[in-house]
Amino acid sequence: MFINDVEQCQWIRQKFETPGVMKFTNEDKRTLLARLVRSMRFEDFLARKWSSEKRFGLEGCEVMIPALKTIIDKSSEMGIEYVIMGMPHRGRLNVLANVIRKELEQIFCQFDPKLEAADEGSGDVKYHLGMYHERINRKTNKKITLSLMANPSHLEAVDPVVQGKTKAEQFYRGDTAGKKVMSILLHGDAAFAGQGVVYETFHLSDLPSYTTNGTIHVVVNNQVCYRRRGHNEMDEPMFTQPLMYKQIHKQVPVLKKYADKLIADGTVTLQEFEEEIAKYDRICEEAYTRSKDKKILHIKHWLDSPWPGFFNADGEPKSMSCPPTGISEELLTHIGNIASSVPVEDFKIHSGLSRILKARSEMTKNRLVDWALAEYMAFGSVLKEGIHVRLSGQDVERGTFSHRHHVLHDQEVDKRTCVPMNHLWEQQAPYTVCNSSLSEYGVLGFELGFAMASPNALVCWEAQFGDFHNTAQCIIDQFISSGQAKWVRHNGIVLLLPHGMEGMGPEHSSARPERFLQMSNDDSDAYPEFTEQFEVSQLYECNWIVVNCSTPANYFHVLRRQILLPFRKPLIVLTPKSLLRHPEAKSSFDEMVSGTTFQRVIPENGLAAEAPREVKRVIFCTGKVYYDLVKERKNQDLEKQVAITRLEQISPFPFDLLKEELDKYPTADLVWCQEEHKNSGYYDYVKPRFRTIVNHTRPIWYVGREPAAAAATGNKNMHLVSLRRFLDTAFNLEAFEGKTF
Repeated sequence: MFINDVEQCQWIRQKFETPGVMKFTNEDKRTLLARLVRSMRFEDFLARKWSSEKRFGLEGCEVMIPALKTIIDKSSEMGIEYVIMGMPHRGRLNVLANVIRKELEQIFCQFDPKLEAADEGSGDVKYHLGMYHERINRKTNKKITLSLMANPSHLEAVDPVVQGKTKAEQFYRGDTAGKKVMSILLHGDAAFAGQGVVYETFHLSDLPSYTTNGTIHVVVNNQVCYRRRGHNEMDEPMFTQPLMYKQIHKQVPVLKKYADKLIADGTVTLQEFEEEIAKYDRICEEAYTRSKDKKILHIKHWLDSPWPGFFNADGEPKSMSCPPTGISEELLTHIGNIASSVPVEDFKIHSGLSRILKARSEMTKNRLVDWALAEYMAFGSVLKEGIHVRLSGQDVERGTFSHRHHVLHDQEVDKRTCVPMNHLWEQQAPYTVCNSSLSEYGVLGFELGFAMASPNALVCWEAQFGDFHNTAQCIIDQFISSGQAKWVRHNGIVLLLPHGMEGMGPEHSSARPERFLQMSNDDSDAYPEFTEQFEVSQLYECNWIVVNCSTPANYFHVLRRQILLPFRKPLIVLTPKSLLRHPEAKSSFDEMVSGTTFQRVIPENGLAAEAPREVKRVIFCTGKVYYDLVKERKNQDLEKQVAITRLEQISPFPFDLLKEELDKYPTADLVWCQEEHKNSGYYDYVKPRFRTIVNHTRPIWYVGREPAAAAATGNKNMHLVSLRRFLDTAFNLEAFEGKTF
């Protein structure tokens, strides 16, 4: 043991090396034998029926099944009611069959090549799927719930997801000590040692808002156990490990070794052993016969995180409408007053913070909000409705840009803090705001798992800067973007990604919106039918929602819409940096009161809109660049000739509202303007969709920075020069004359 502390070494020796600790009663031995029979004969059955199919069997490590069942028995005995598990693909079907107790015919029918998929997603291979099951533990006769999380091939990626879901289940049950809900993680030895997310997950173990009070880790040691068939059943391990596999082929299976031992000492007879095998073989054969009757695969039968009562019995939303997201002026004022106060007596705050709170108070009196106050009102209003809000990430309590200040610190008493958001009403849901460890992959996975547990929570992860999400790309690609399609698993997680070209260098500028848009599943060439429910049904059919709000009010609305929708989708928000304090980037209460709602598109509402047929150019844009464009238009006195329309929800693409805008200005040039480089940002996404609306009869010209390898320049002067250049082009009404699109 590589531990320098003698006391720790002694503790481990006493716990793991105590003589006689492995003494079993005859009843224990017979149970162990029966579980080994099921573990081994399950693999043998699959090998006989589907010899040429990959299944990532457990041969060589069959003892894992009785080990897991013993852990669950002991946990149930000690009061555990819910076990959440994560594991790689090796042995997963065996665990589903013999630990979770999924119906065997549901597993066997997956091997049928004629099985039709239900129209509820693209599905996944059988050894990635999960399962949720409530049953009676036979050893303790107590009810226990088991959840095996679905996961991709990316080894160990599921670790933080399991921990997040475990934390959520503990949180909702008030299980602060982890006595009712626990997690088990299974690992291969190589992945456990080699994958960094293992250590990112461990790193969360002692943080107050992330601890799950301990996890049982089962590491399959391939130096002790072995893989009888190599990496998978189609593999030939003798190519590369000839001597080792000659030894493996000589190995007597563990079931035979253990059965011989128990028969020799009289614990069981040969006849009893053979009857146990015959009994399980018969169970498998009967299930195999039943599996042939199954013609359609329903992925929802493999759902690992059901939400009872949220959907209809058939798993569909209860409606296809979303109520207005505005709230009463009384509520806005109340939340604003709390946001600008210290609701605890004798609490001394920093003098700089006093100025911030005073400014909030003035805004509330003047019926105005900035970004921080709009977020406060969105969070506060859903807390009143009983929705738990959780905001997690690096430095989120204060905010990377020192704008949020959701946790106040007493300047005279060490570690004395106050969270005003938890003092809004006597009866409100709790607000959790927590600074994470310096991790993206592990923490985003954790928050995704937390959001899985319940639809009645607004779970937000904020990147310190938007581009930092790329170290969590595995969670985004394998879980968030495709999770519903693969596993029929809704998730309403919100990603807050600070974004904007401000001359701060290539690493703190772009949240890479083009990557999210490229993974969006809406069809650029399909002209949709505009029904009364178009907005909501479009959201239902998409895999995630991508927005770049230009006003605090719209940010407020999109956060509230996330909870008021009758289903859950991931929400990607490109959030501001300099706009947090921009004097023009404020919203009136009038844009947030009852009856108002999220604006997917904010059309031109100035002089240009009054005489649309005289407009020479319509500039479409999104986010911060709008403020640069409005300022430049005014400087050039082009407010009648140039209309500026903001695209607030980029994906799914608001075809209906943009068609109205395009029809309004039939003779104008159409321009897409962005501050990002041409090979990033939004142009490649919006261009074909605009062209679909106009049936390819009008061009949509590009204005913005030239293509570049880096996301942004590190030179402030170069940044300003390129900004000046594309603003000049945007308002040069002859810029595209004579040009071919």
